[in-house]
Amino acid sequence: MLAPSRDLSATQPSWRKNPAATAALVIALAGAAVIAGAWFFELVLKLRPCPLCLEQRVPYYIGIPLALVVALAAWRKAPRAAVVGGLIALAALMLWGAYLGAFHAGVEWKLWPGPAECSGAAELGPAGGLLDRLKTIVVVRCDEAAWRFLGLSLAGYNALISVALAAIALWGARAAKDYGSSSVSQ
Repeated sequence: MLAPSRDLSATQPSWRKNPAATAALVIALAGAAVIAGAWFFELVLKLRPCPLCLEQRVPYYIGIPLALVVALAAWRKAPRAAVVGGLIALAALMLWGAYLGAFHAGVEWKLWPGPAECSGAAELGPAGGLLDRLKTIVVVRCDEAAWRFLGLSLAGYNALISVALAAIALWGARAAKDYGSSSVSQ
């Protein structure tokens, strides 16, 4: 007597059934956690962000909603090209974030100069009214790390997290290509 055939897809974990949606959702959740962490350091611990710190948030501000749209598209069985294209765009955004984080970490380590508005010698302008300007000027330096853990600053951790999220996006795009081509024959 032959054993009944089993549908193996029913026993797979849900993340294996739709890897593109899983990758996009992981990127959205991790990105939201990174932004929440940045806001925690800024608003609760009172570590004011420098201009480079604020610029490093832009890929997340773009990537989080894009990742949610890609996850929804993958769950709704949107065309594979749209889902894969969205994941590749997410990977590019996260690589841009990794570049910004690595650049900022290099500025903090004095490997290269940072932007003039937050690195190097302070420009205070003419001497007239200097004391009044000093009362209102708040310059957060880009070339000094406000916080380090295990030798890495927040910019260094952002670079590492961004590379990991780019890898997840590329994994999702690759898995979506494989998954989509195997499900066509069903």
